[in-house]
Amino acid sequence: MRAITLLSSGLDSVAAIAIAAESLDIEMAITFDYGQRAGKSEIEYSRKVCEYFGIEHRIITLDWLSEITTTSLVNMNANVPSLSFEDIDETAPAEITEASAKAVWVPNRNGVMLNIAGAFAESRECDYLVVGFNGEEAGTFPDNSFAYVQAMDNAFSYSTHNGVMVLAPLIKLGKTEIVKRALEAKAPLEYSWSCYHGGKIPCGECESCRRRARAFKNAGVKDPLLERLGI
Repeated sequence: MRAITLLSSGLDSVAAIAIAAESLDIEMAITFDYGQRAGKSEIEYSRKVCEYFGIEHRIITLDWLSEITTTSLVNMNANVPSLSFEDIDETAPAEITEASAKAVWVPNRNGVMLNIAGAFAESRECDYLVVGFNGEEAGTFPDNSFAYVQAMDNAFSYSTHNGVMVLAPLIKLGKTEIVKRALEAKAPLEYSWSCYHGGKIPCGECESCRRRARAFKNAGVKDPLLERLGI
C-alpha cells in the first residue's frame, strides 16, 4: 500500500508520517507555502524530515490563499495570540482557545490542500493521504475531526477513480499520546517545527508551542528540538 503525506513539519505531521511508514510505502511528502509566518522554517524542517525517511519532497506555492484572509498566520500586522498553560487547560473557558483558533484560521486550508494532494495520489496510484489530524485539536478545529476525515473519504470516492482515502493515525490521540507514539515510531522530532512564528527558535508562547511543551512535560521526556537547539 502506498501513500502521499501532507507535511508541515509540525509535531503531528512528523509523528503521522513516522507511524504510517511502519506499514505503508510513503511515495512523497507535500509541503504548502501560502505565505505563512513560519513558512521558511516549515519548508526547511520538512526537507530534513524527508531526507531522514529518504522520500521525495514537493513544495507547492499557494500565493492566493494569503490574499483572501487577514489571519495572523499571514498578516504580519495582526498579533498571534499568546496563551498560558492555564489557558489551554481543560478547565479553562472554551472561549479562550476558540478565539485563538479563529485568529489563526485560514479559509478552507485543509480542504484545498487535501484536494491538491488527492490529485497527486490518484495520478500516482497511491491508496492514502497521510495527515496529522488529531483528537486534541479537533476540539477547536473541525477540519481535524474524524467526521471531517469521513467526509473527505466520501468526497474522494466520487472525485478519484481509485478511491483515495485519508489516513489520520493520530485522530483519537491527544498531544501527550502523540509524543509517546512518535518516539516509539522513531520519528525525527528534532526536525519538527510547531511554532506559528518562524525564526531560529520557537516563541514558546503561541498555542501550538504551549500544547507541544505540555505534551513533552506530561510524557516525561525532553523535547528533541529544544535539545538540538541548545535550549
